[in-house]
Amino acid sequence: MTELMANPRVMLRVQSETRSVLTGQATIQDSALKDMDYLKAVIKETLRLHPPASFFTRVCLQDCKIHGYDVPRGTTVLTNIWAVSRDPKYWDEPEMFKPERFEGDGDVDFRGMDFEFTPFGVGRRICPGIDFAHASIEMALASLLYHFDWDLPKGVEPEKIDMTEVFGATLNRKADLFLHPIPYVHL
Repeated sequence: MTELMANPRVMLRVQSETRSVLTGQATIQDSALKDMDYLKAVIKETLRLHPPASFFTRVCLQDCKIHGYDVPRGTTVLTNIWAVSRDPKYWDEPEMFKPERFEGDGDVDFRGMDFEFTPFGVGRRICPGIDFAHASIEMALASLLYHFDWDLPKGVEPEKIDMTEVFGATLNRKADLFLHPIPYVHL
């Protein structure tokens, strides 16, 4: 929601898509979510910029060499997901919130095969809750966008929202943002 509030153009587009797909429905059905491509792109872009965890760990099962460095068996290796997801080698304008990068052919997915985008980990140890998390996020975000319009607190401008994160086991925003929900009446 913070990224959407900081990017009114994206908010307008994803909210329009949601309301167009759900026109005339009182509640959101899972079957309607399949037609919300831009909503899915917004979620992927959010996970790229703000992965649930900033690192994942692995233990080397055998001696190996990585970029010229000897890594002995038993070494714990940390992968900085946050940094990889913002690497200009893989992403055009990596600090920008651009859901459009996930539209169209050649779609990058978070299921562990595209190593530049692994918010849920990779390989045999990928997060087992990936499908539940994704379905929950889709339903929650679609509900928030369909049933409400949103306003920033008085005096807060979209371009001035503090996006600073606090690193830990999970990533969280440093400053809270309290939004004003305005119920949307479906005609």
